[in-house]
Amino acid sequence: MSDDAGEFAGLDLRPSEEAVRKLRDLRDFMGEKVYPAERADGDASGVLAGLKAEARARGLWNLCLPSVSGLGNLDYAYLAEETGRSPDLAPAAINGGPPNSVNMVMLDELATPDQRERWLAPLLDDAFSSAFAMTEPDVASSDASNIATEIARDGDDYVVTGRKWFASSAADPRCRVLFVLGRTDPDAPPHRRHSVLAVPMDTPGVEIVRTLPVMGRPGDHAEIVFDGARVPARELIGDEGAGFAAGQVRLGAARVQHCMRLIGLAERGLALLARRAEARVAFGGPLSAQGLLRAQVAECRLAIDQARMLVLRTAALVDAVGARRARTEISAIKVAVLRAALLTLDRAIQVHGALGVTDDVPLARWWTHARGLHIADGPEEVHLEVIARTEFRRHREATA
Repeated sequence: MSDDAGEFAGLDLRPSEEAVRKLRDLRDFMGEKVYPAERADGDASGVLAGLKAEARARGLWNLCLPSVSGLGNLDYAYLAEETGRSPDLAPAAINGGPPNSVNMVMLDELATPDQRERWLAPLLDDAFSSAFAMTEPDVASSDASNIATEIARDGDDYVVTGRKWFASSAADPRCRVLFVLGRTDPDAPPHRRHSVLAVPMDTPGVEIVRTLPVMGRPGDHAEIVFDGARVPARELIGDEGAGFAAGQVRLGAARVQHCMRLIGLAERGLALLARRAEARVAFGGPLSAQGLLRAQVAECRLAIDQARMLVLRTAALVDAVGARRARTEISAIKVAVLRAALLTLDRAIQVHGALGVTDDVPLARWWTHARGLHIADGPEEVHLEVIARTEFRRHREATA
């Protein structure tokens, strides 16, 4: 779909030998430690801490950052799919869960040596957590040029004034820093008006107003007010006016990683669907004997496999030409994978009947997660527009 589609049509989608070894080790870790931990009662943070220690010991730590792991996006796609099968535990267990994983990608590309020491190194060590504050309640944040929070230069400092919400993980007690996208020059061209600033959570003038439940479920999303929060100018991430580009570095990684994990989540949902359909008897036989259900299962399998191939190809293209030149493919997987995951999880809930909408099984929680991602990191409509714009441009160029 991109301008490079023909040139890279023969991309090799096989993982490297190192990725194959890591995938084998990760599958062992999932089977021996992660899946049993899903059924554990008691202190959830203690369970996760134990998994993190085990992942470190097995060499399964910080796999999401190519400069640290030596793995490319294609390699990591295979690993992230595996962690997506246990979304509440596995990504965090290997220090590859959002938002830290993609904040680390942004810092690895843009941070100064001082910022790397103060922010990136502790995140790599899981010493604390972080959040990215972009979305605002009073503007349509699907168009990032609308962002109105002010980041005004005042001598050796920047002063932040505005309101953000849905800052994922900002309400986590371990969160120590917010990466805030705000407007530094209202008179500049739209894509040069904004910058990203690292704002420590304990900065005077930073106030968490409330946490935001999602579809009735509690979470760690936060609404935050910045009332003249003063931050040293050294906390600027990248150049002033380059906030949109910095955000795209982060969002490109976030979209690809979300899609990688959602393939695994869809596979887990389909497995639960099949198990329930085989065990449940109605109208004289197992549900799996019903023709309508069998057709639906086949549709889910097709959707998942098609989405997986698109994700792998996009990850390989990002490795080859970078996320910016693969932006159309990234938009495509954001649409295709979410549709496949929601289709599968919705049908899994339906096959489970009333049980499917309870917390006795994780399907409703997983569906809520997948449904929310239809909006997070850009709504589906925006990504469809990107795809269509590229397609019409290619048509015009071909007929010129």
